[in-house]
Formats: sequence, C-alpha cells, structure tokens
Amino acid sequence: MIKIVPPKPFFYKGGEKAVLLLHSFTSNTNDMKKLGKYLQKNNYSCYAPLYSGHGLTAEKLLTYRPSDWWQDVLNGYQLLKEEGFQKIAVIGLSLGGVFALKVGQELEISGVVTMSVPIHREATFLQKRVLHNAKGYKQLEGKNEEQINLEMKRLQTLSIDSLVEFQQLIDITMDKLALLTSPIRILYGELDEPLYKESAEVIFQSVATNQKTMKGYPNSKHLMTLGTDMNDVNQDILTFLNDLTW
Repeated sequence: MIKIVPPKPFFYKGGEKAVLLLHSFTSNTNDMKKLGKYLQKNNYSCYAPLYSGHGLTAEKLLTYRPSDWWQDVLNGYQLLKEEGFQKIAVIGLSLGGVFALKVGQELEISGVVTMSVPIHREATFLQKRVLHNAKGYKQLEGKNEEQINLEMKRLQTLSIDSLVEFQQLIDITMDKLALLTSPIRILYGELDEPLYKESAEVIFQSVATNQKTMKGYPNSKHLMTLGTDMNDVNQDILTFLNDLTW
C-alpha cells in the first residue's frame, strides 16, 4: 500500500499586501501554489488554508461539514491579521470562490477574485464528485479493484448531510450577493460546464459594487489556476490586485 503524503496549508511571504487563497472542493492547496508563487514574486504575501478533511480519504472528508471549512477560512484570515497585514484581498476557486464571496460579504476585504463559481449545486452532484475523487485516491493508494469496489459500495451508504449543508451554504451566499461592496473580478473557463458562465453573469449582475469585471478564458476548464490559460489568469489577477485601493 502506498502512503500518500497529505497536502498542507502554505504561507508565501512577499510584500505588505496579503492575499487569502482558497482552493476548491475535494481538492487541496496545490490548486493555488502556482498562483501563490507568482503573486509572491510580485510582492504579495499569500496564505492558503487547507480545509478540514481535504487531501485525505473521502471517508474522512465526509466527517467534516462546510461550517468546519468556513472556520478554516476564518482562521486563515485571522492568521494574516495576526501577522500584521492590515489589508487583505481574497481569491477563490469553485468552493473557494463561494467562500471568497462570503468573505466579501462578512469581513473587511480590499478586493475579491472568483474563479469557476457555481451559483447552485445539488447535494447529489456533490456526492458524485466525492465518489469520483475517492476512486482516484484509492487507486493512488495502490488498492486492488476488488478492495476499491468494496470500499466504494460502503462509501455510497455514508450520510451526505454535510453535502446538503454545502448546497445550502452556496444558496445562502448567492442570496446575499448584494451585500458585497468590494471590487470584484469574476473569472470562468469557456470549456467548463455552461453553468459557470451563467453563474458568473448572475454574480456580476447581483453584487452591489460598481467596481466589477467579468472574463471568460477560451482554453480553460474548471481548474483555471493550473490550465492552459494559467499565465493569462495570473497576469489578470495581478493587474486587478495592483489596481485596488489598499
């Protein structure tokens, strides 16, 4: 059996301006490492928390709830404050983008960047995502097909209460978009599901700020921070951050 080294939060110290980087659901901080390094080279300090249960088995992931993951985000924001950063921007991908919107609604923030954000997701879809990732993880562990099938059957019987809570968190966050008054940049991949372009348009129309822009990237799928358009995405995010009033 292969032991998988779990991912960790990272803190790339750069300049006096801080950015909170928020990864996607069922993934981990590796989503944000290239963007974090790029921003660090351009004088930004970046912290990326790892949500509880992420980077571990699906069985462990499902023992945590969105309230735990939101607390991880709050702890990341607080860590930056305790490090002495007065001004913080937030950048999030997918679930991280939902959390970035929630941060913008509830905390003092200089600017918000969202990527690949859904305005709604059914718990059953989220369960499929967990199961898909679980199978890949078990294969990486070196388990045989019989063992994997047995564990996958067990996994399908586990409660998805946490995923129902996740669905509700997305809905509540989208209902409160008018509370967001910070500058925002809304990004989506044109090769992603059509839902994400539609979601970007709804977010753009619903936020209260007048300082808002939206852009689609022609060669990008869901994981925009690691895709074909990565360099363009990074440069556009840097331009947005540089233009903020810190």
